[in-house]
Amino acid sequence: MPETEGIVLAGNEPWEYVLHIPHDLRAVTVCRRTVRLVLTIHGLIRLADVAELLAAELVSNAVRHTKGPVALRLRMRDGFLRVGAWDADPEPPMPPPSSEALTRLTHLEEGRGLALVSSCADLWGWQPVARNGRRGKYVWGDLDVM
Repeated sequence: MPETEGIVLAGNEPWEYVLHIPHDLRAVTVCRRTVRLVLTIHGLIRLADVAELLAAELVSNAVRHTKGPVALRLRMRDGFLRVGAWDADPEPPMPPPSSEALTRLTHLEEGRGLALVSSCADLWGWQPVARNGRRGKYVWGDLDVM
């Protein structure tokens, strides 16, 4: 059993983790495992599968479609877990395809990421955010903890 003294499990206490990752698709696996570990430590393992999927889709989109640094951010606040990815491209993400268009994409590897995020998250969105003097964007999905 891991040591949890001093750690607030689940509850309503806010917390946040940021993982700066290399611009490399292999980092997606590290992000998935990090999400599961953080949620396990905080007593939120029931959200791990969906949160891992959100993290994988958001981080892989950032790495595939942008250049420069990428960061994964997990934040618990006000009963919601926010899973998000920051990248150095300030352009808005492409909107998710319609359900009709999505059925035509089933044989393709690309084009489904934000549709998965949209369908799995209770709420999702994006916002422009600058980090360390670099303009970029933050794309996120919220999961209701209750």
